[in-house]
Amino acid sequence: MTSKLEQLKQFTTVVADTGDLDAITRLKPVDATTNPSLLLKAAAITSYADLLNDAVGDVKGDIGLACDRFAVAVGSGILKAIPGRISTEVDARLSFDEPKLLAKAHQLIDLYDKAGVSRDRVLIKLASTWEGIRAAEKLEKEGIQTNLTLLFSFAQAAACADAGVFLISPFVGRIYDWYKKSTGQEYTGAEDPGVQSVTRIYNYYKANGYDTVVMGASFRNTSQIEELAGCDRLTISPELLQKLSDDTGTLSQKLKPGNAGEPKHTLNEAQFRWESNEDAMATEKLAEGIRQFARDQEKLEALLKAKL
Repeated sequence: MTSKLEQLKQFTTVVADTGDLDAITRLKPVDATTNPSLLLKAAAITSYADLLNDAVGDVKGDIGLACDRFAVAVGSGILKAIPGRISTEVDARLSFDEPKLLAKAHQLIDLYDKAGVSRDRVLIKLASTWEGIRAAEKLEKEGIQTNLTLLFSFAQAAACADAGVFLISPFVGRIYDWYKKSTGQEYTGAEDPGVQSVTRIYNYYKANGYDTVVMGASFRNTSQIEELAGCDRLTISPELLQKLSDDTGTLSQKLKPGNAGEPKHTLNEAQFRWESNEDAMATEKLAEGIRQFARDQEKLEALLKAKL
């Protein structure tokens, strides 16, 4: 019998949401993505000890550079096991500083270049703040493609599409978490607010001819994944990939081009900030996500600093 994972791969490009090379090799995704939290977990894996030591070599006390070197080393290793791309995230603490986002993105691309990895195999991940979207717009024009992450609202998605970003990562599970906590309700299937958000964005993009790739992320269960079968891409944890691999039930395509979508929704900065402010869930989850990634970045820095 064909597993649900193999059926899903017929409709959707499957991406591994992990820095664990062993899991990636076993589950065979097309692409992979990391973030500060996943890199911190990777740093605890024994097989990555040499990469940690190499990252601090000759950085002259520059812990930020050491972190970037570790991220690029992990990413370069993953690229040897997958046919597609690796997404590598810019320091979340720069999320509201466009010039520094651009500088850090260029540094990551330069490190990949020195590691023998061409930019067409790398996506630079930026938080979907106004500043992050504007930085992504500039990077795309330079030929550096981007993945806009921590995306929770339709306003963020609309602004990303108009900026011409290559890919967005709407966070299904974290949207679900907020509504579950706010209302006290359990949500399943198509009623899940996270599923509804990605479905709305997908239909909007396809109806208006946007090329930006929609990659659902941050899943809590396989039901959310199955409801989004047919989405351009889905980035999934090794645990949920394994569950899909072990399940031989039938999986059907839920999303496809041709469904009704809303008309184009172009926003200037004031409109973007107002619509973001009106969306309590998106405002809270974006701020929380940036804080969480920032804390994990600091923990990774402390780990590397101890090795200097």
